[in-house]
Amino acid sequence: MKKNDSYRFQTRVIHDAQSPDEWRGATLTPIYQTVSHQHPTAENLSDTFAGKKTDNIYMRLTNPTNSVLEEKISALEGGAGAVVMSSGMAAITNACMALLRAGDEFVCGNSLFLSTYILFTNIFKKYDITARLVEPTDVGAIEAAINDKTRFIYLETIGNPKMDVPDISQVAKLAHKHDLPLIVDNTLATPYLCRPLELGADVIIHSTTKYLSGHGNAPGGVVIDGGTFSWPEKRFPDFKPFIDRKGPLAFLDKVWREHHINFGTTQAPLHSFLTQLGLDTLAIRMERHIENTEGVVEFLNSRSEVSWINYPGLKDNPSHDVAKKQFDGNGFGGMMAIGLKDQAACFKFINSLKLIYHLANLGDCKTLVIHPYSSQYISFDDPTRLSLSITPDLVRLSVGIEAIEDICEDLGQALDSL
Repeated sequence: MKKNDSYRFQTRVIHDAQSPDEWRGATLTPIYQTVSHQHPTAENLSDTFAGKKTDNIYMRLTNPTNSVLEEKISALEGGAGAVVMSSGMAAITNACMALLRAGDEFVCGNSLFLSTYILFTNIFKKYDITARLVEPTDVGAIEAAINDKTRFIYLETIGNPKMDVPDISQVAKLAHKHDLPLIVDNTLATPYLCRPLELGADVIIHSTTKYLSGHGNAPGGVVIDGGTFSWPEKRFPDFKPFIDRKGPLAFLDKVWREHHINFGTTQAPLHSFLTQLGLDTLAIRMERHIENTEGVVEFLNSRSEVSWINYPGLKDNPSHDVAKKQFDGNGFGGMMAIGLKDQAACFKFINSLKLIYHLANLGDCKTLVIHPYSSQYISFDDPTRLSLSITPDLVRLSVGIEAIEDICEDLGQALDSL
């Protein structure tokens, strides 16, 4: 597959993993919509099952369309390898389960995406696995939560919808001091803004459904292995066969061999194809997302109906300095949260919008809005919602790439109704 590290990100996001010579001159990856693959000899299939060859066998194991997407995302994140899966939650579940056994613990930020929070605090609890939630921006609190049962540290590059930004390099140093890997969900930042492996993280996760795809029609997830963690036997006694087989890619092999292919979390080849189409425009979309979000922040700052704005790009935001350093001056992302008077005001505001879509997604090229307190988090009690910074007055905005004038005009006329 084609790769050239000398190109800039905006070029690589289009040209990495391209192989027209192998695709009969096509410049778009073929969709290999087949369950299984023919093998020329019995020996060839036997060698493939034994791992001596990397030919395709069965879609639940590997697929050529999926493999191109894996190579492309891994290259953009600076990883050693990747496995794409059916959703972001499949990626999170498989990555974590590959490291956890009954009685284990892990440390994670307390500003987690809704389904991640439920998985960590409810589902894992049924299997005697403990998630120790701490402030992700408090390195001291993270270290205090580590003990002999800890298997990894888990962070989100940008909290959803708390918008906090942990210092990945500092947490990575702490994790490695205790012989622990650092897993980072980089969905909201994307490799355009941040490449956590370069900051010391060991494993990256994405919901490709969001910004990487960008068009809201292809669910998917990916686990990317940096290939640099040594998996010491004291904390990871079950890793030896995977280290013996795959060396630096032991973790990815464990995720794939133990969980992905047996849990059946296969990515549809069509979804990989659609995600690759989205990736072609990732850099230019992120530029516009960020530019528009900054414009929306400036506009909403002038409106008296808005009681507060939470966006790392604001200089008085607690995460501003870390985000500015970590995102290398490229911006602060395309999502923000605002506060209105109360829940009734949030409902009236949302119901008055004409252009902006009201739905449970983010990272789409369209501007999206949701009231998390009354929708995604409606089954949570108030103390839990408060601990996750989900309040009745909060509205989350995922700013799209439409004309900024139209976005602000729609927001303005909706605020006029309050």
